[in-house]
Amino acid sequence: MHSFFQRLTVLPNAFLLSWGWRRRILCILCGAVSALSLPPFGLFLVLFLTIPGFVWILDGAIETTQSSYGRRAWTGFLLGWFFGFGYFLAGLWWIGAAFLVEADKFAWLMPFAVIAMPIGLALFTGAGVAVAAALWTDHRYRIVLFAAALAMADWLRSNVLTGFPWNSFGYAVSENLVLSQTASLFGLYGLSFLVLSTCAAPAVLADARPMKQRLMVVVLAAGVLAAMCVFGTIRLWATENFFADLDIRIVQPAINQHDKWRPELREEIFQTYLDMTEAPLGGSARIGMPRLVVWPESAVPFLLSQEPGALTRVGQALGAKTELTTGAIRAEARAESPQYFNSIFMIGNDGVVTGVYDKVRLVPFGEFVPFLDVLKKIGVTNIAGPINGFASGFSRRPIETAGSFSFLPLICYEIIFPGILGSNSDRPSFLLNVTNDAWFGRTPGPYQHFAQARMRSIETGVPLIRAANTGVSAIVDGYGQVVQKLPVFERGIIDGNLPQRIDRTVYSRIGDVIFLIISMFTVIFSAIFRRNCVSRVN
Repeated sequence: MHSFFQRLTVLPNAFLLSWGWRRRILCILCGAVSALSLPPFGLFLVLFLTIPGFVWILDGAIETTQSSYGRRAWTGFLLGWFFGFGYFLAGLWWIGAAFLVEADKFAWLMPFAVIAMPIGLALFTGAGVAVAAALWTDHRYRIVLFAAALAMADWLRSNVLTGFPWNSFGYAVSENLVLSQTASLFGLYGLSFLVLSTCAAPAVLADARPMKQRLMVVVLAAGVLAAMCVFGTIRLWATENFFADLDIRIVQPAINQHDKWRPELREEIFQTYLDMTEAPLGGSARIGMPRLVVWPESAVPFLLSQEPGALTRVGQALGAKTELTTGAIRAEARAESPQYFNSIFMIGNDGVVTGVYDKVRLVPFGEFVPFLDVLKKIGVTNIAGPINGFASGFSRRPIETAGSFSFLPLICYEIIFPGILGSNSDRPSFLLNVTNDAWFGRTPGPYQHFAQARMRSIETGVPLIRAANTGVSAIVDGYGQVVQKLPVFERGIIDGNLPQRIDRTVYSRIGDVIFLIISMFTVIFSAIFRRNCVSRVN
């Protein structure tokens, strides 16, 4: 057994003894391969190689006896940045596809965007590793410190400036519904903490400590993973499929983004929506039941409320006991120039608009451009919608159907932010997410977006209705189980029933409190522990 573990040190030594540019390349590779854990690949097990590899790089680079906190933090920041750059480059390269939709205008920006976003997001990863490196020791507790610091970096990335929590480390288990159930207790960032700590645990096998101590850490990590599996299995096993007295029809027209705004196709596109809305009922549709038809984000290629006869035609297509929610561009007249909003309209079968929601969180450079007056001079303008960008709404609020079912409207990437309901707010009957992922074609983007939307249902216990122009459209229950869905780039209709909301989850009651307390306690404990270690050495 002893000789077996000696042979295993060959791999750790390749990371521990690396230096210079080799060390930086290894960091980038560890980050890039880690992205394979994300949808659509879902190779969670790769993290048991890449995360320990990165920990070994830190072990070899950080001089634990060095008294300078600043120097250790700087070393950790650089290595963490390289790891984060590889992770976000491999996980977000598909964003460049959006710049090819109107290639004559925006293709020149694609290399800058594909590189610039990982450069910026990696700053958060670097900051998290810098905290861990400043308090680094050769003790096994460094594994928990590493996980807490990186998970807190995920949390900061969601809350600083406009926030962008895309591909947080917790999504590494998003393809595994059993493991994902832990998000109902601790949320996404608590899930990130557990994923990172369990995956980093094998790194201690290369430590110069008694075998019993090393194995104890691995066994403990395996126990945590097993507990997550047991909890998730019990939670899903106990589910009962109850449905509310509301049927849902989701329309997925699969309209190519190149065609969406062509003037000569506007009538054809609008008629496609109307025809799919009027199509005979199928699936699990119930005759005579109140029905909500859902069209995706910015569905029609014109201003719906200002197009003569458009709302009347919508009302005629709906029929009795049927309403429509659709994404649409809304305009408001202003003294200088009109303001445009990315909105959701609620429309009755009489063609009357009964509710409107304006998107609050806008996508930087996709829906608005920071410092537009300056950047416009070098040719940087808004990619989607008006050249000057959309105006943002004032607040997010539920909308009620005629049957007194309430839904929380979320447009596009608004669904990726945890804590969307708040701990004290009234819970809606369901979450409604409309989006248009046609910008990203058949890349990993639409799959990642859907996985993150589904995580919100697990966190809150609130079902999700999702309409995406080119997919993934779906009905998801409060456990994150997909009731029905349509794959990417398949034109079709989902006729289903609205799952009933389940009881409040622990996370929906207290939010990120548990995660933040444990993470901050871990950092404080590590600081005290390191100080005592240094004092004993001196």
